[in-house]
Amino acid sequence: MPMTPEDVLSLSPVMPVVVIDDAAHAVPMARALIAGGVRTIEITLRTAAALDAIRAIRRDVPDASVGAGTVLNEADLKAAIDAGATYALSPGGTPALMKAALAAGIPFIPGIATSSEVMTGLDLGYRCFKFFPAENIGGAGALKSLASPLPKAKFCPTGGIGPDKVESYLALPNVLCVGGSWITPADKMKAGDWSAIEALARKAASFAKR
Repeated sequence: MPMTPEDVLSLSPVMPVVVIDDAAHAVPMARALIAGGVRTIEITLRTAAALDAIRAIRRDVPDASVGAGTVLNEADLKAAIDAGATYALSPGGTPALMKAALAAGIPFIPGIATSSEVMTGLDLGYRCFKFFPAENIGGAGALKSLASPLPKAKFCPTGGIGPDKVESYLALPNVLCVGGSWITPADKMKAGDWSAIEALARKAASFAKR
């Protein structure tokens, strides 16, 4: 049975948000995350290496669920699907993109920053959203305020969140997971320090959804 967006956001309490500059790093990075207990990886489409990284992880790390982030339009969505992405996320969500994702059948998590954007997504049939950029638009307090008027909406907050903030988000009933780039820091990726990334993944996997 295909994954739903809820399934995607329930794979790990923290979803790594990865900017990858060298596709050769994709497989060892993914193996380090898996070894640390994190089974999901968002590869952002911000670099020329992103699609090749998704392909490599799908081919060589079958235990990882790899998705594409920073999907901005239908062309990005198609490229992500063609590369083998099992889900997709966007920092926003135009009606055209959200409708295209529904037609494609891929689990898609559009980004929102306001209640009106949540309502637009709900009208189209979406229930899961990326709350972005989380720390700059009110953080956990803002998400707590959305819970009562918009009880059907579930969120993955991303943007400016470090390990010290994770538990405050996961304590909220409308948060399924948190997105964070701190699990795969640029300096550790560049150095190929996979043991350090495994340790960061283990810390991320230890957070519990309460």
